[in-house]
Amino acid sequence: QDAEVVRTRDPQLLAQCDVVVDVGGEYDPERHRYDHHQRSFTHSMRSLRPDKPWTTKLSSAGLVYCHFGSQILAGLLGQPEDGPVVMTLYDKLYENFVEEIDAIDNGIAQAEGEPRYALTTTLSARVGHLNPRWNDPDQDTEVG
Repeated sequence: QDAEVVRTRDPQLLAQCDVVVDVGGEYDPERHRYDHHQRSFTHSMRSLRPDKPWTTKLSSAGLVYCHFGSQILAGLLGQPEDGPVVMTLYDKLYENFVEEIDAIDNGIAQAEGEPRYALTTTLSARVGHLNPRWNDPDQDTEVG
């Protein structure tokens, strides 16, 4: 709730952070490091949670969801983390939202014949909606 968000690739600054996502070249959940950009990284939801069927390589978003998604959903819903409502919603959110982000971020095509994952929108489209229009007089993308 009171977290400070720092955008940097500076290793000295990253070393001071409690949680590092999508930078730093390290996946170490014990130290809250959630990057997927190292060549040796091959994890999928199934490799980290064998009870899950998805084999799409995880992005940093997928890593965070894998480790914290059910806990967050349980807190939001006031339901037990291992209860049927949270478990069903966790699976549906991954299958219909997060897996798409994982795949696109890792350059995985939706299909070579039969689609591998559902495509309901694209990450590029979502980000594009946040950008100013090409003819908008105020082109400052940092204004929030």
